[in-house]
Amino acid sequence: MLEKINTHILYTTLCLSFVIVLFAFTPIDIYVQNFFYKFDTHTWLIDRNNATLNFIFYKGMKKLLMLFAILIIISLIFFRKNKLIRMYRNGLIIIVLSSFTVPFVVVSLKDTTNMPCPKHTKDYGGKYPNVNIFESYPKGFKEKRIRCWPAGHASAGFALMSIFFLFKKRKNQVIALSFALLIAWSMGLYKMLIGDHFLSHTIISMILAWLIILIFAKIFKRKEIEKPTQI
Repeated sequence: MLEKINTHILYTTLCLSFVIVLFAFTPIDIYVQNFFYKFDTHTWLIDRNNATLNFIFYKGMKKLLMLFAILIIISLIFFRKNKLIRMYRNGLIIIVLSSFTVPFVVVSLKDTTNMPCPKHTKDYGGKYPNVNIFESYPKGFKEKRIRCWPAGHASAGFALMSIFFLFKKRKNQVIALSFALLIAWSMGLYKMLIGDHFLSHTIISMILAWLIILIFAKIFKRKEIEKPTQI
């Protein structure tokens, strides 16, 4: 099983590299984002000031995911002798570490890449030129540093993909992964529909999150990985 994880780490790394290059040198982002922007009114499909949607897909979701991680930490500390907790201890640790590490890594990347959001680019009424990750801004262009690549908000949702390693049965793994992706992409799509992220920002966060999760799985599942579970 560990060899399988090593293979997945290699393939995920190659996939991440390919996707970064693909979106950098093709107009896919602009093509997709155009569907979310109303050029006649210069507005996005969803109003970022819609309090209900903001709570459901942004503020509320962030708090819910944080609460989820905190509850697992409490369980690992105060109920560590519980049979069920001991049985799934490594899987729970992977979830906790992923919940904090994935957003941290993504936000750290955002701090260094200095890439604009769709709403900031000239294509959609902003001031920033649409440059790719390998390009510099035009000479003489001076604006404050900006933090939009990759998608930080959705990364917290993609960290949930770690619940895949809580299970052994393929059916339960598929259900867990599908649930995590549903939550993460609802968060990511919301940010795209209000002009905060391009498609590539979200896809890259997803692949990067999976890579980080695989690394944790390799570390913490060495001995437990083949141990049968009850669910």
